[in-house]
Amino acid sequence: MFEELGLKTITNINNIGRASRFIWQSFKTSFRSCVNSKTYPLIWTQMHIIGVKSVPVIMVTGAFVGMTLAIQAYDQLRFMGLEERLGILINVSVVKELGPVLAAVMLAGRIGGALTAELGTMKVTEQIDAIRSMGTDPVRYLIAPRILACLFLTPFLIIYADLLGIIGGYFISVVQLKINSEVYWDFSAQAVDLWDVSIGIVKGLFFGGAIASISCYKGFHCREGAEGVGQACTEAFVASFISILALNFMLGVIFKAVYNTLWPMKLLL
Repeated sequence: MFEELGLKTITNINNIGRASRFIWQSFKTSFRSCVNSKTYPLIWTQMHIIGVKSVPVIMVTGAFVGMTLAIQAYDQLRFMGLEERLGILINVSVVKELGPVLAAVMLAGRIGGALTAELGTMKVTEQIDAIRSMGTDPVRYLIAPRILACLFLTPFLIIYADLLGIIGGYFISVVQLKINSEVYWDFSAQAVDLWDVSIGIVKGLFFGGAIASISCYKGFHCREGAEGVGQACTEAFVASFISILALNFMLGVIFKAVYNTLWPMKLLL
């Protein structure tokens, strides 16, 4: 039993070290690729696949998040006579937490799985070895464009999710629940400021980097065969989902500490 436990521990440590080296090399190569014009066509292609094709599902996700918040929170606020402040709850929740997190989760399912399956298939069919044999760095050719595309476009996709969440919440609150439109927007404008929007955008950078790096690593190191590719896709989504939740918690703590340091007097208002 102790021998098996020790073997698993050593294996996990080796996997962590290998993943750390891969992610460090990938980000280092990605930043170098930003000044290399030869990689720009590869980046544009990945931006179209990752960004443009993800807009519909992100917009639908954001819209339903806002509408669901409006439906669920209205009765509780109405019992306290605060239904006109429904816009504060909806918009702050969407912009700071639910919009970025759920948009990133949808990207992890759509983009993360696709990246893992694509690279895993290339690994199984020895296409990556063929690229390496031709003197081309597979990290620069395959990984860097995907990581850069996720880093650049995830914040914009989160903005789309926030916008549709706000519109969806407005539609339910004003059209269906008959809350005064002017009062709804007045309270929302008082509660949501540039800091809240910036938090969601900055979170998008970390979420995009985590999704791309984990998915590419799982695809590059998947086992042989169709079963290995399928297992790598599952592991990539689970690891991306957990990393999104962990990063959201850590960034929330950091941003709260920064806010309390920069604007301590607002806590007393």
